[in-house]
Amino acid sequence: MYQFSLPTIIKSAATFREFAEEADLKNTDLILTNEFIYEPFIKPCQTACQVLFQERYGNGEPNDEMIDAIRKDIPENIERVIAVGGGTVIDIAKVLTFTGDWKTEDIFMARLIPEKARGLIVVPTTCGTGSEVTNVTICELKQMKTKKGLALDSMYADIAILIPEMVHTLPYKFFATSSIDAMIHAVESYVSPKAIPHSEAYSEKAIKLIVSGYQYVKEHGKDSWVDKAEDFLVASNLAGIAFGYAGCAAVHALSYPLGGTYHIPHGEANQLMFAAVFKKYKEKAPVGKINKLEEIFAEVLNVEAGDALNELYKLMEVILKRKDLREYGVKEEELTTFTDSVIIGQQRLLRNNYVALTREDMIEIYKSCY
Repeated sequence: MYQFSLPTIIKSAATFREFAEEADLKNTDLILTNEFIYEPFIKPCQTACQVLFQERYGNGEPNDEMIDAIRKDIPENIERVIAVGGGTVIDIAKVLTFTGDWKTEDIFMARLIPEKARGLIVVPTTCGTGSEVTNVTICELKQMKTKKGLALDSMYADIAILIPEMVHTLPYKFFATSSIDAMIHAVESYVSPKAIPHSEAYSEKAIKLIVSGYQYVKEHGKDSWVDKAEDFLVASNLAGIAFGYAGCAAVHALSYPLGGTYHIPHGEANQLMFAAVFKKYKEKAPVGKINKLEEIFAEVLNVEAGDALNELYKLMEVILKRKDLREYGVKEEELTTFTDSVIIGQQRLLRNNYVALTREDMIEIYKSCY
């Protein structure tokens, strides 16, 4: 028996102003965002909200030191957190709904379960994380030099608002890395052993929207992605629903040490691992759910099923050129260390693999990307 539910209410709005008026924002609301988003979209609305800018606490993706610093600056009267941003802002905002006397590292290492005391509204401004509809947040633990995921039902947003205009000004690199992240969410959740018909339907629709969008970009040039901005935003949301139920797996698990050690952007790190992981899956279990995945890609790419994954990898290279790990400064001797850290720290994800991967398999995957 299984239960599929959508704890988050999903809404859409034409503009941020429309959302702000409907949400009746007050001075007991805290907006967490970035200044480059605040100035054109939020400031003109003249809301009564209090505002914190994430980048003033550190650059890059979430880490425990950044979150601890932001928590100290939250006014005492805050009843709702409004996250307006990409994955970093959203993941941090989920933690800001909790109160109590603890360090961020404590909750990610499961030393305690925090108490939720504030509501959460999320307005995503990228095409990738899907975090607005998941109960997962990712954080770099500085002392451990890795990333760690936390999944708690209390971290579901109360409301997610999809506003296409919010992604129109996204620089191409952020579009590329975030949409690739969404693609991998959809693919990993589709072949996950936890997948069910309901989650598969969300995965499949997300895959088709993203691949069709990539084909459009290939034909019309990089700047043309904006023409499909709404499709990519919706696809990200659908993929988030899918992986929120069925989970991500080895691609994400193996990418985390790369992000934690070399600060490679999340979607980019995922792409580094994606083809190698699925080639290993295909080698170990050529007959199974992966064949249904191939059929989905074959349909949208208009190729034979046996060629579909290779054609996908080529298309993704058009969107974002994949580099070898050595080009980021990764040392070959670190690959076994990365593998061991994944085995120790990422079992939450590895349980969702299409087929079990041994330590030797994972080392081979890293080496093939080196």
